[in-house]
Amino acid sequence: MTLSAVTARYAHALADVVTAAGSPLNAQQTVAELQAFAAPLAASADLHNSLVTPAVPPGRKKAVVSRIADVIGLSRITRNFLFVLVDHRRISLLPEIIHTFERVVEERLGFARAEVQSAEDLTERQRADLGARLEQLTGKRIRARFAVDPSLIGGVVARIGSTVYDGSVRGQLASLGRRLSAEG
Repeated sequence: MTLSAVTARYAHALADVVTAAGSPLNAQQTVAELQAFAAPLAASADLHNSLVTPAVPPGRKKAVVSRIADVIGLSRITRNFLFVLVDHRRISLLPEIIHTFERVVEERLGFARAEVQSAEDLTERQRADLGARLEQLTGKRIRARFAVDPSLIGGVVARIGSTVYDGSVRGQLASLGRRLSAEG
């Protein structure tokens, strides 16, 4: 089983719990809690090693997780999820699981994530118009992340999943070049 399949399995299981009717925790809270736990894990090599190494018994690892959970105020659901990761020796995959969990929840809520690159910074109006256009194209609500890429010359490139919408001058010039070389 690939790592992406493993992270997807854990992310889907957590999403099932969090998005269930009557869940005391919402997805945004869950992400915030998981990130709050992942931050000291990433910052401390000793902490990371103690939770990852098979030399430390699972009971001790759970005690460490419990202690950190108490300090940062994690919910019972998040704490139990971290215990499951410890039991199955998957705590090292936490950053990938968080990322996958965010995407799973967005999909379940009818959102699509768009990575948008533009030649220069877009105004709020341009961002709103572009978001509305992408929503029309996909039929989903869009959560866009914007970045500037000066190599585009002008225009924008939007990536939603594996689909790329290239409205950049660079893309149009490349397309024109391919058509001209095919004709000649």
